[in-house]
Amino acid sequence: MHGGCTPPMHTLFPVYCVMPTNLPPDYYKAEEQFRKATTNQEKIAWLEEMLSIMPKHKGTDHLKSDLRRKISRLKTADTHKKGGPGRQVSAFHIDSEGAGQVIVLGPANTGKSALVAALTNAKPEVAPYPFSTWGPTPGMMQFENVQIQLIDTPPLEGEFIEPELFNLIRNADMALLVVDLQADPIEQIEETLARLEERRIIPQHLQDEHEGGLRIKYMPILGVVNKSDDETLDEDFEVLCELMESDECPLIPISVTAERHFERLKKAIYDKLGIMRVYSRPPGKEPNFDSPFVLKIGGTVEDFAGKVHQDFRENLKSAKVWGSGAFDGQMVSRDYVLQEGDVVELRI
Repeated sequence: MHGGCTPPMHTLFPVYCVMPTNLPPDYYKAEEQFRKATTNQEKIAWLEEMLSIMPKHKGTDHLKSDLRRKISRLKTADTHKKGGPGRQVSAFHIDSEGAGQVIVLGPANTGKSALVAALTNAKPEVAPYPFSTWGPTPGMMQFENVQIQLIDTPPLEGEFIEPELFNLIRNADMALLVVDLQADPIEQIEETLARLEERRIIPQHLQDEHEGGLRIKYMPILGVVNKSDDETLDEDFEVLCELMESDECPLIPISVTAERHFERLKKAIYDKLGIMRVYSRPPGKEPNFDSPFVLKIGGTVEDFAGKVHQDFRENLKSAKVWGSGAFDGQMVSRDYVLQEGDVVELRI
């Protein structure tokens, strides 16, 4: 690409009059292959190739946004049909599974996709260049005897962000905000939170600082500081916590490459979801500790009965509880508040 504002006639996307983009010959070869592609998958592959070849400087920002927009539209158009002819299901519509749905957010190149791939059975695209994730990818993370759904997402930065991404965020139970300890994590946190606030999504710990209003979503958010690769970087992490005053919005140091502090992160996710495990004991039998029922903290015997089966909620005659808040086999009422690890016997 030569200097000035006039792009070559064969350039697929407009070049804005900010500064020269200096696109290499391989970019135009990939662009030509894109033109020849006949399927959406082929087009997406060549667009991603163009993005990976593109020089990383401010002169390519507009072109980069155009590429991202094109890829997003092609991937949305390529989603499967459901519910009858002509009805498309968005790639950003993901049903919640497991004990909770956790959305994984953050800027490009912080290791979001690599983290989801390491903790779950999902296989999001992991690449050394930014913006390799173009749509959400769900996977299930095992924590002890429960599974929690993690969803990898496109970066929350750049000129174009798919509007449906914010709907997916709103519907999740909590968010992980992944940042890079070695690349100005404070700026990454502040810019990501600002993007969310633009769409009226506010961290739950800041709820008292906002007046409220229509469609505000207060969301539990856990900060995940990636690339805390070894003990030599622990001091940098401690300084970050002091600067961020992270008591209210906790930060967890991890390293995806070294698999450092994974169990600590899993426990923090479980705690942040505000859930508890309760076990069913059929009359005359031992409880099955491999298959807990998951309730929100503060859930009652009646809530538990509804989880087991609607008939139990409607026809419940009595209940016994074994646990830290009751003596073994204590008879309790429907509104008895259960605790983590309680065992409940229901009779109808």
